[in-house]
Amino acid sequence: MTSAPLASTARERTRTLTSDRPLDLAATISPLRRGFGDPCHRETPDGSHWHASRMVSGEVTYRLRQSDRTSVDARAWGPGAEEFLERLPEMLCLDEDVSDFAPEHPMVAEAHRRNPGLRMLRTGLVWEALVPAVLEQKVHTKTAHDSWRKLVWRYGTPAPGPAPQGLRVMPDAETWRHIPSWVYHRANVGPQRSKTIVLASRIAPKLEQAAALGHAEAAHRLRTVPGIGVWTAAEIAQRAFGDPDALSVGDFHLAATVGWTLLDRPIDDDEMVEYLEPLRPHRYRAVRLLGLAGFARKPKFGPRTPYTDHSRI
Repeated sequence: MTSAPLASTARERTRTLTSDRPLDLAATISPLRRGFGDPCHRETPDGSHWHASRMVSGEVTYRLRQSDRTSVDARAWGPGAEEFLERLPEMLCLDEDVSDFAPEHPMVAEAHRRNPGLRMLRTGLVWEALVPAVLEQKVHTKTAHDSWRKLVWRYGTPAPGPAPQGLRVMPDAETWRHIPSWVYHRANVGPQRSKTIVLASRIAPKLEQAAALGHAEAAHRLRTVPGIGVWTAAEIAQRAFGDPDALSVGDFHLAATVGWTLLDRPIDDDEMVEYLEPLRPHRYRAVRLLGLAGFARKPKFGPRTPYTDHSRI
C-alpha cells in the first residue's frame, strides 16, 4: 500500500491511497450505511461515499471516491479530519493478509474469485457501531433503521464542511445516555434496548479502548455490558474491529441462508457454526462474499411481514 502525503487547504484535507491489490471501496464500506436515508451516510451520483463520524479529536465529514481499481481519493473536513485520514489505511484494512483464506466449497471459492477487492472494515469507532447494532436487536431491520433516523435527526449535529444537505454526526455517548425514555418509546425503541444503550454509554471510553485489543478480548469486553450478546458483539466487530471471523450467530435469517446457499436446505445456528468451522478465521468474510456474488439465497415460503426476533441479543 502506498499513499500520498496529507494535503490541506483552509477548508479540507485530502489523501490518496493506493493498494497493492484490488480494492472495492463500495463493497468494503457498505456496512457503514444503516438503511436508505441514514442521516450519517450518503452516496451521490458522482460515485462519492459521504459519511459523518465522531473521532477522538472531534467531528469529521469525509468523502471517499474510487479513482481506479486499486486507489481511493479521500477528502475530509472538521476537527477530526486529520485523525481520520491518518487512520484511513487501517479503516480500509489495506494491511490485511488473506493468504490463508482458501475455501474448499466451490461456491465460496468462486465468490472470492469474483470479489478480490473486498476488505474488512476497521473504523476503530466502537460507539458508532454499537448503538445501531443495539437498535437492530429483536426487531425487523427496517424498524431499527427508522428508529436510528429519528433519534439521529433529533439529537445529532450537522456534519462539518461542505457536506450534502442533511448529513449529520450521530450523538455522543453522553447525549444517548440522557435521552428520555419517552423519546426512545416514540422512536419504537423498547426499554430493554434503550437500557442497553444507557448502560453502555456509562462505560463508553472503556468500550472504545476495545478497538486496540485482540478480537477475542474485544468481544469479551463488549459482552460485559448487559444486553450485548454474541450477535450484537459480532455486528460491532464487523465494523469497528475488522474481524473477518465475526459470525452473526443468532441472526434471524443467517443460518437458514447459509444452509440453503451451501447445502440446499435450511440449518440452525449450531449446524451453521459447525459447518463453517473450517473457514475460521474468515467465516464472516465468507458470508459477505456469498452476498456480494449474488449467491446467498433463502426461499420465500410466505408473504413478507414484520417479525419480532427474540434471539438477536
